[in-house]
Amino acid sequence: MSNTLGTISRGIKAPIIKRGDNLTEIVVQSVLNAAKDNGFELRDRDVVAVTEAIVARAQGNYANVRDIAEDVKAKFPNGSGARGGSIGVIFPILSRNRFAVCLRGIALGVKKIYLMLSYPSDEVGNPLITTEQLVESGVNPYGDVLNESEFRERFGYGKHLFTGVDYIEYYKQVITDAGAEAEIVFANNPAAILGYTKNVIYADIHTRKATKEKLLKNGAEKVCGLEDILSAPVNGSGFNPDYGMLGFNKSTEETVKLFPRDCNAFVEAVARRLHEETGKHIEVMVNGDGAFKDPVGFIWELADPVVSPAFTPGLSGKTNEIKIKYMADNKFADLKGDELREAISDEIRHKKNDLKGDMASQGTTPRYLTDLLGS
Repeated sequence: MSNTLGTISRGIKAPIIKRGDNLTEIVVQSVLNAAKDNGFELRDRDVVAVTEAIVARAQGNYANVRDIAEDVKAKFPNGSGARGGSIGVIFPILSRNRFAVCLRGIALGVKKIYLMLSYPSDEVGNPLITTEQLVESGVNPYGDVLNESEFRERFGYGKHLFTGVDYIEYYKQVITDAGAEAEIVFANNPAAILGYTKNVIYADIHTRKATKEKLLKNGAEKVCGLEDILSAPVNGSGFNPDYGMLGFNKSTEETVKLFPRDCNAFVEAVARRLHEETGKHIEVMVNGDGAFKDPVGFIWELADPVVSPAFTPGLSGKTNEIKIKYMADNKFADLKGDELREAISDEIRHKKNDLKGDMASQGTTPRYLTDLLGS
């Protein structure tokens, strides 16, 4: 029988997941039921991907803004009464879902926040201003530090293309509503915050290691990142020992769902149960945000620390592909029909284990399998 289908992706409907549910059995039974009801067969090397959200929900990995506040105050105790002292919070992404509740929790634990925003956009591409505005202004984004009035004078009161939110005003309001003072600063050099305070929370995700190094090198006294907040439970809260608050999502106005923990044990358990039920060696991964860039807003959607926090061993490594169009137009340009198909099939069967640098792989940029699947 000829194979006329390539890769197929299926969305599997499952029950609404609640804390304490046996997610391993729910995933396995949902996949098996879908296969039976829709007449498809499970095969070796199929991949079952489970969103990080339902893993965290089943774990009950949630925390309250008061838990965040207590952890922040413990890490920055230079204050009196119910709050810590003044701190800098730098390079947050611009998102109601991804940062606002965290900012509220931080603000509940301190007296004043110097909030430093990068410009023209945050690290994943959410814009405060357009590149054209920046060029026309004559401002040097690599060196110039602006206060709120200077920024407004040059760039006005812009709103996010998709959400319609003025994030400068919104984040300022979040801080003051929590009872803390707010001062907004605009800069792209992490060390710029040290002119205001030596105590800093860096909130960037993918550039966090470089940010931390630069802060410490330039004289910061106390530094921590989102990965350090709720890296252990506070008053019985959820936590993540590897990522802390990185990868969290808003649950309610007072709570957040954290990135799931212990995911390796979960994917191994699902793969084991699927093998028991089917006899097939099926790969399993937990996936968060996909790593793609929106072509209209130019926003890089990866707000999680990784695309996949855990996956079975068969998903390790990168793609190693031959560009079929290149082979058809060059090495096998004189062939067509069945002869061409067989020649290229044979080329694929006997390809090198590593095609890096080989012209046959041009246009097939090797990416990690889990990044491609998650995206």
